[in-house]
Amino acid sequence: MHRRTWTRSLTAVLTAALATAPALAATATARERTGAARPAAPGGRPLPLERLYDNRAISDDTAPDAADFDGAGRSLSAQDLKAAGWEPGARLDLDAAELRRPDRAPGRPDNVRADGQQVRVGGRGDALSFLVAATSPHGPADAVSGRGTIRYKDGSRTGYTLTAGDWRGGPLATKAVALPHVNTRQGTQLTEKARLYAVTVPLARGRAVHSVTLPGDPGADADLHVFDLAVRPAAGGWTGTWSASTGGYTGVGRWRDQTLRLVVHTSIGGPAARIRLENTFAAQPVRIGHASLAVRRDGAAAEGRPVPLTFHGGQAGTRVPAGARAVSDPVGFDVPEDADLLVSIHLPDPVGAAPVHSEALQRSYLSEGGSGDRTGDTEGGAFTRSLSMWPFLTGVDVRGGPGSIVALGDSITDGVRSTEGANRRWPNVLARRLLDQREVPRFGVLNHGISANRVVTDRYSGDGVSTDTAGVSAQHRLERDVLAQTGARTVVLFEGINDVRWGASAQEVIDGMRAIAARARERGLRVVVATVTPCEGYKDCTAEVDARRERVNAFVRDNGGAFDAVLDFDAAVRDPSRPARMLPEYDSGDHLHPGDAGLRALAESVDLEALSG
Repeated sequence: MHRRTWTRSLTAVLTAALATAPALAATATARERTGAARPAAPGGRPLPLERLYDNRAISDDTAPDAADFDGAGRSLSAQDLKAAGWEPGARLDLDAAELRRPDRAPGRPDNVRADGQQVRVGGRGDALSFLVAATSPHGPADAVSGRGTIRYKDGSRTGYTLTAGDWRGGPLATKAVALPHVNTRQGTQLTEKARLYAVTVPLARGRAVHSVTLPGDPGADADLHVFDLAVRPAAGGWTGTWSASTGGYTGVGRWRDQTLRLVVHTSIGGPAARIRLENTFAAQPVRIGHASLAVRRDGAAAEGRPVPLTFHGGQAGTRVPAGARAVSDPVGFDVPEDADLLVSIHLPDPVGAAPVHSEALQRSYLSEGGSGDRTGDTEGGAFTRSLSMWPFLTGVDVRGGPGSIVALGDSITDGVRSTEGANRRWPNVLARRLLDQREVPRFGVLNHGISANRVVTDRYSGDGVSTDTAGVSAQHRLERDVLAQTGARTVVLFEGINDVRWGASAQEVIDGMRAIAARARERGLRVVVATVTPCEGYKDCTAEVDARRERVNAFVRDNGGAFDAVLDFDAAVRDPSRPARMLPEYDSGDHLHPGDAGLRALAESVDLEALSG
């Protein structure tokens, strides 16, 4: 029986109970399973979340009937969570927020069913992050939403909407972790994916949070289950100088006791640095033995002895759970602007698959199997193998700086068909333009282009080992690749050609752009959108495709205030005498991707003042 129905029928239930005690017991059992309204605390005082736990989500495989997550006797496997690195009490960096798996043994209360409870939370930041999932006793459902309130110490408050995917049927593309089984009270395991989600909602910047009122009962026999929540802190004096998006989780053979030496190119410089490693889309944790940072001399050789990096306040290495990330401790290191760095990562354990950015357009290096920790090597002799991708590494931050511009895009932003190793992608050229002027802040520039990416649909499902590294949609990766980026101030959205080429309607692309812009603005980012460039002459760029592209561009140019500024990349590279085609001098030769000259033309067409307002 649903909790609101139970409340309205309380008198009738109690009357019936006088005649039959078993009926009362059955009603109480249903109430315990589905949840009933309960006060946050005497006098309405906010309580720590763990004081409010009223549901058991996690069971040991040997005692599956000790938990009932969804009201139908199903639960998460404690063994599966452990295998993913999500052990009791594990601290998880999920999209730049530190969340925690409750430190509770299987079969103990470990989450709260949201029903208006007041939770004590503190801190200042740009977002409030929830570790959450939705359930229904009737099987996989759609996403579940509810409205709650955030109270600040100055007495003000803001409302928020919390939306979470169903733990059995929600999107894999946005999950924090997926587990291979679902336990049942009968002792069987369903071979299906169980999901947990990390979901953020915006905070009023600069205000200290006092407490959070969870959403009320969502109704319809569904529940929002909150395992943890925390304020996501602001960047705190850091700026991203280099970054890349994870496009998929792909087989890498079998790396064993080897060292990656990855070459990345900075935008701005700074007096201290840290790196970001992400185990995105993974099903199991990865252990990092050691890591180091150096300025590149040539090839895999460093200019000086690499500087060792530590984690968690001085540990030489770290273990990154499935779906989580790790940020190294700050290290004094003079990061030069517009220069190559070497980031070395020792992987002591066997690694058969890794989250990767596949189109690095930069040669990186790998030592031989069994060669051990080579992160301290100055010379490059031990790095006998080459890589054309960036595994695990997703960012380098520098101390100070005015913040970052995030370029969210597809293969044209990724630099496909530009000169390998020359850093001639349009975001690289834009970064140099910013460095060479003093009219606007000298922002860092973060390239979050993924080849073959789309606005509307996922190319990669978001889970499992796959050869497809074209990523989840721009909408599904927005949190990770834009909102959680270090010091993000402005997002430049330049996507859509793959959508209209592969069957999406113009309206679907427009709606996706609107949604991205609204979410980014809600977080305080400036939103700049570029028109879609022409592709006549490419194998599938038909007249119908171009008509859809033109409709998208008409909306972008006259967007009714949906965006803060527009960049006309279409006008920058099209042939005036044949507007559906790129100018020959800008064409890489395939008629879809600009070459070096075309990418430079895109970057040089950017009004720098549009980036900062």
